[in-house]
Amino acid sequence: IGRGRLCRVRNVPTLFSIRERLNSLLILTSIGLLVIGLEFFICYNCLIPDILTSLRYLFYVILQKSKSYVYCPYCDKLSPGWDINEYKKHPYHDGNLIDYPGVYIKLDFLKEDEAEELMKALDDLPWQASQSGRRKQNFGPKCNFKKRKLQLGSFNGFPKTTQFVQRKFEEIPLLHGFQTVEQCSLEYDPERGASIDPHVDDCWIWGERIVTVNVLGDSVLTMTPYRGPITRYNLDCVPNYDSILEKDMYDNTRSVDIDNNVVIRLPMPARSLMVLYGPARYKWEHSVFRQDVTSRRVCLAYRELTPPYLENGEHQEEASEILRTCPVPLYLNGFFYSFLFTERSVISPWTA
Repeated sequence: IGRGRLCRVRNVPTLFSIRERLNSLLILTSIGLLVIGLEFFICYNCLIPDILTSLRYLFYVILQKSKSYVYCPYCDKLSPGWDINEYKKHPYHDGNLIDYPGVYIKLDFLKEDEAEELMKALDDLPWQASQSGRRKQNFGPKCNFKKRKLQLGSFNGFPKTTQFVQRKFEEIPLLHGFQTVEQCSLEYDPERGASIDPHVDDCWIWGERIVTVNVLGDSVLTMTPYRGPITRYNLDCVPNYDSILEKDMYDNTRSVDIDNNVVIRLPMPARSLMVLYGPARYKWEHSVFRQDVTSRRVCLAYRELTPPYLENGEHQEEASEILRTCPVPLYLNGFFYSFLFTERSVISPWTA
């Protein structure tokens, strides 16, 4: 069991050749610690989390010493630096600004009273323990990413108390036509050392736009270039998809020359909305380090389906039952409605 988990060390993205040698050293050190654990009858379940925590901290320190940039939501540019408060200097940034396509951040997406009511509603729902000290509330279909199997499972829709958030997506041009198929509440508590390791959201089933609404607590999303195999995260599926973005937005996702040995820091203040798409979605891993969680953080993550599971897609039938469970937001005569694909095909107002 321990050996299987320790293999994850090899998945830590490397920015410099020296880090590859460091990873080898870390693996040998970890094996040595496990041997010590056996010698002194220390429980694997107690020892392994400490090892992983140490490795994550070491990775964080290495990234801090790397060339880094901070994204500014006001000018949609990167400025040199590591401190996330760099964006608050706008428009008086230090150094030359560069482009970083595939990121959209809307500050104050939620009003203060909306965020307060939403937090009360979320805390009235049961939380479940998740990985790396997080807790979650998951509303969506069951997905087997390795076998690429999709099932409705026990999913029967989203909580009414949170549906107003999806209605507000209509305010964002980039999210026009976004049909939520999964909503996941995530809680990061610094007392539990909550974090999430570098990763790319699965590309077989989750679509081009990855949406996060930060309800409570300020934090940072750290982006590092992905250099692994194309088969990981089902990235090999991406070339088969056509972008669903409008043409002018798609044109803005064209890759620009960015040094691959850099780290990008994206601000995630409370009540903000973030969308990752294009190169930021597919070519960079994102993570949240425990060092960037200084108070309780709660966010809502939203996912849409990939084109093969949408209308006229080759797997449309597999997703049809799931899509019937997810209301499609419509804007008619100044009111938002959800078109529920029931036997009677009734259009009914969305109630919060």
